[in-house]
Order: sequence, then structure tokens, then C-alpha cells
Amino acid sequence: MTEPSPLQHEIVRLIRSAGPMPVWRYMHLCLSHPDYGYYVSRDPLGREGDFTTSPEVSQMFGELLGLWAASVWRDMGSPEDVHLIELGPGRGTMMADALRALRVLPPLYHALSIHLVEINPVLRHRQQEALAGIDNVRWHNSIDDVPRGPSIVLANEYIDVLPIHQMVKRETGWHERTVELDGDGNLVFGFAPDPTPRFDVLLPPLVRAAPVGAIYEWRPDAEIMQLATRIRDTRGAALLIDYGHVRSDAGDTLQAIARHSFADPLKNPGQADVTAHVDFQALARAADNVGARVHGPVTQGEFLQRLGIEARANSLMAKASEQVAQGIEVAKNRLIGGGRGGMGSMFKVLAISDPSLTALVGFGDMPEDEGADPS
Repeated sequence: MTEPSPLQHEIVRLIRSAGPMPVWRYMHLCLSHPDYGYYVSRDPLGREGDFTTSPEVSQMFGELLGLWAASVWRDMGSPEDVHLIELGPGRGTMMADALRALRVLPPLYHALSIHLVEINPVLRHRQQEALAGIDNVRWHNSIDDVPRGPSIVLANEYIDVLPIHQMVKRETGWHERTVELDGDGNLVFGFAPDPTPRFDVLLPPLVRAAPVGAIYEWRPDAEIMQLATRIRDTRGAALLIDYGHVRSDAGDTLQAIARHSFADPLKNPGQADVTAHVDFQALARAADNVGARVHGPVTQGEFLQRLGIEARANSLMAKASEQVAQGIEVAKNRLIGGGRGGMGSMFKVLAISDPSLTALVGFGDMPEDEGADPS
């Protein structure tokens, strides 16, 4: 029998002293507990970790996002000083690839200050290694700490780890879903005894007719509204890439990933990545409510194809051995393809911009001068 994780002991203690905790608090503790949180003290990425993100699949992903940032910079009027911000930058792979692509535009490259929002000291060290030799890189615990000014924000698989509320529909109304203890002291799901007053009036149309037993998930709008307000006020843009759904609907998407496989989110908290799908309609609504312009969402496959991933892959393969070229083709297909193992349809891309930026590359027809080869 597996020994309970240190965080499990702590959560059991908290429940016994204060009663059941809402799912959002459980998720927050799993990921961000100061001593035992999953994202506080480990490198979870890559083959030896628990999951692989798009930047780890291929350099093409970060390079194309760099070219996207260049297009946005021109649309912004080519400011002489611009913040390039990444939220949750992993090992720094995506930023390193993006900056390599941006070297082909010296006016932009020299205008950049790089800001990485990261709380994990292990990953900060990896990022420092990946970006060694690049000037003007700063680290922050929160985007609030990044200086104000014209900004381009990149966030890949960042929103999915923000804690969610889960509500359960009962005959008496919508009740907050909780984590509590069964008779043997094991963590189990439950629900608050009393319904949340008038919660139904806040529900999206598709959820109002949900049957008894349905689960509805939501994230507070504060963080996305804060980001959208910053973008609105600085004539910038933010690119959000994550897995999720384009319409607000009922469904339980809370999940845990460990060693590249699904795990029970209530087993050994702090030892697995606990996430939930992103509601892109809710993100768009929150950004629109503060006066920012919303672009998309589109699928990751559509987005990368509009940015020129086919041409970039062909360019790389032309210079590579047959074996390496096959690997490039496999990586490209994983980034843009659907089906088992494909990321192209599961992942969606949403951009938020200053209202004056009426069109952004990747969300419609690509201008003829885009898609430059960064090599």
C-alpha cells in the first residue's frame, strides 16, 4: 500500500479541524502549498517528468509564437520599448525559441525587455540555463510585479492550472462540490449541505437545463480581467493557448496527470499535476467585459498552420538528415493534428488585445509578408 503523501496528511488534518473544503481550495493546495505543492519545487516537464507541452515537442512552436509577437509589435506601431511577458514559462524553451526567431528583426529584438512570471525555483533555474547570454531578462512571482508599459503576453498551458470551483446540481439547487473524508479517513468528493443562493441566475444558457447530478465548473474572472485590463491600457496583446472547450457547458474535467498517465486527483495530492479544462467562452466574456478586444478562439492546428508551420517544417527538413527530418514531420503532425496524441484540435488559442488592434495574424487570413523563416 502506498504511503500517503505529506500534503495528504496536511489536507486530512485541515478537514478534520475545519470541515470539508471546496474543490478550488483543494486544487490550490495541491499545486501551490508552500512546502508540498506540485508546482513549488519540481520540474514536471518532459519524458522524465509527468507531461510534455507543445514547446517541448518542437522548436517550431516557440519560433512561430515569436513571429506572432513580431507581427503584433508592428501592429502596435513598433514601440521602442516593449515588454515580452511569459506566464508559466516552463523550462524557458518556448521563450528561447521565440527569441531566436526574433533575432531576424533587430529593431524589435533590441526593443524587448523579457519578463518571466514563475514561482518555482527549480524551473527558474532551468529558465536561466535556457536563456543564458540573453540580456534584460527578469523574473517575477506575479504579473503585478511586471512594470507597466506596452506588452505582449504569451501563456501556454497556464490557465488550466488556475483553481476551479465545481458546483453539483441537486434537487434543492446548485451546491458547492467539496473534498471531505469518508469513514476510513480517505479523501472523497461531497457537496455543501446548503445550495448557493440564486446561483442559477448566473449560469450560461447550456447549463440551466442540466439534469440533477450535473457538475458545472467555473474559474473566477479576476485574473483574466486583470490581464485584459492591462492589455487594454497598454496597447498590447496577450496570447492564451490551452486545452479546453469553446462553449460554457456542464461537465467534470478535473483531472490529475502523473508520469504521462491519468491519475486519481484525490490520491497522493501534491505528487501529480491537477488541472481542469479551460472555458474559452468564459475567458472571452470576461475580457470583453473590461473593454478589451477578443480574437478567436481557434484550434491550435488552425493557428499554427496560419502562421506557416508547414513552410517552417519543410525548411528544417531540407537541412536535416532523413532520420531527423522524420522526427520534424512527426512533431509537426502532433502539434497540428487531431486524434490520439494530437494536440491540434484539443488545444485552443485565444488572443486579447487593445481595441485598436482590429486583426491579429493567426485568427484569419495571414498577410503575405508573414511567416518569415527564422533560421
